[in-house]
Amino acid sequence: MDLATSPLFERLQRADHVLLAGAGGGFDIYCGLPLYFRLREMGKRVSLANLSFTTLERVDGRVVAPGVMEVRAETQGPAHYFPEGVLARWFQARGEAVSIYCFDKVGVAPLRLAWAALQVELGFDTVVLVDGGTDILMRGDEAGLGTPEEDISSLAAVDSLALRDKLIVCLGFGVDAFHGICHAHFLEAVADLGKRGAYLGVTALLPGMPEVDRYREAVLYSSEEMARRPSIVSLSVVGAIDGDYGDQHRTSRTQGSKLWINPLMSMYWAFDLDAVARRCLYLDLLRDTNTSWEVGARIEAFRNQHPTKPWQDIPRRVATVCR
Repeated sequence: MDLATSPLFERLQRADHVLLAGAGGGFDIYCGLPLYFRLREMGKRVSLANLSFTTLERVDGRVVAPGVMEVRAETQGPAHYFPEGVLARWFQARGEAVSIYCFDKVGVAPLRLAWAALQVELGFDTVVLVDGGTDILMRGDEAGLGTPEEDISSLAAVDSLALRDKLIVCLGFGVDAFHGICHAHFLEAVADLGKRGAYLGVTALLPGMPEVDRYREAVLYSSEEMARRPSIVSLSVVGAIDGDYGDQHRTSRTQGSKLWINPLMSMYWAFDLDAVARRCLYLDLLRDTNTSWEVGARIEAFRNQHPTKPWQDIPRRVATVCR
């Protein structure tokens, strides 16, 4: 590793077949699209998956195994909210047939089995969990955890797999402020992972990069197709790519809240997944959960039984003495 190399892409260079998976549900998989297109240019086989917020019982996709379904462009699902189906149709409009594999929103135990079944189905040797936001790095004692149930369930499920490599990328620094994330605590987590050799640096998404331009196209397409529920995270990231700063809104869904669009929002922050899993103070408490409700209840119980850090602003205001 030197200044001319990317630790993230050095790791990915070893992979034969990469599964990019949205960790936190919803539109998280869209945040992986720039990486998807770059990996394909590198000659890698790449598959896409997502922890789904869509009720899969209302989707007519192929059931791969209990808790995981293949969605294609022709797959029918709820008209008002179906990010995976919309993404598959966007690929079709580009002349490509791309499947999106959807994981049901369940507890860690069945989710782990679904992941294992998909590994058998596809044969991937590397996983990159994609978090639209930064709350997957919260270990449990921070001032706020954001919406950790889905992210940490995905983390626990992938942690259990035997793979060549497991990575995490976060996109959208600052977007989690709405959900109570203290970004000073995120940076503290990055520093701690750096001490462990598990921080793999940042990669900026810039206008004019072909991968970034295609990501923008997919986000705008999905915003038109699901005009009532567009992606807050990806629209914020696109705004940051375009140079927006501060309280800038690209969807009426965020009206009434104060946003912090900033240049760090359009960067991939990359980490070793195993190290992130080892940092999480409550991960082992979730491994035998069967429902998402159980996951939430155990996280709440953990929080009630353990002290949390006080909130810190960025930058921290300190007293100075001039001499």
